[in-house]
Amino acid sequence: MMNFVQAMLEPMKYRDLWYVSRIVFVGLIVLFSLAAIVCVIMQNGNSNGIDAISGSSETFYSKNKGRSKESVLKIITVVCLIGIGVCCIGFYLLELLA
Repeated sequence: MMNFVQAMLEPMKYRDLWYVSRIVFVGLIVLFSLAAIVCVIMQNGNSNGIDAISGSSETFYSKNKGRSKESVLKIITVVCLIGIGVCCIGFYLLELLA
């Protein structure tokens, strides 16, 4: 019992910090990946609303794409993919240092 109390009172060692950091990086990668998948699934294709004969259609929606739901989803997707990249690089560097 005394060993357990001493172990709890000792500061976190680098090995323990390494394990926790690995779990955090993998968890963040999974969360960013799931968010990116959901955002991509929710987006419409880029060819929606294009006329097959003329090849283009000009609508109010196409003029105001910057403020639409799809543009917000694209921005969230890009942020999630950048987050995945940063977490993967951090995880790789953590493994190199171990």
